[in-house]
Amino acid sequence: MTAAAPFLSSIMELEQNWIDYNGHLNMAYYNVLFDRGADQAYELLGMGPTYAAERRLTSYTAEAHVCYVREIHLGDRVECTFQLLDCDEKRLHSFQELRHVDGWLSATCEVLMLHVDMAGPKVAPFPPDIREKVEAMRAAHAGLPRPERAGRTIGIRRKGG
Repeated sequence: MTAAAPFLSSIMELEQNWIDYNGHLNMAYYNVLFDRGADQAYELLGMGPTYAAERRLTSYTAEAHVCYVREIHLGDRVECTFQLLDCDEKRLHSFQELRHVDGWLSATCEVLMLHVDMAGPKVAPFPPDIREKVEAMRAAHAGLPRPERAGRTIGIRRKGG
């Protein structure tokens, strides 16, 4: 994990039942794609399904902020980046971009993830081996520019006041 570039998922395809009555991907399934992309990054960190099954440790999303930029449709193929913005002993702050294979941006997702001991369940520190991989990813991503859409707030902007 030495490349100073965000993690890039495998190419993912949209499923027919994900398309809504407007003819594009339903908003819920953007989250499915972001989750699948994050799962691939977590696997790289050693926190995949085997980690949960064998060590009874996992991750929970505490907060997520999705921005929908451009519609995607049935037949479109996408990839998901994963950039680790920050971390501590129990949390990951990440930013993802969902991009069409042609390169254009479809959506972004900023997430605060909690590391959880499933016995509680309760928030728990990363074990040393996982913490080492998390820190390696943080270091590899430290030189990347902060994404323009990271840290955005939601609200109605009023003119003149």
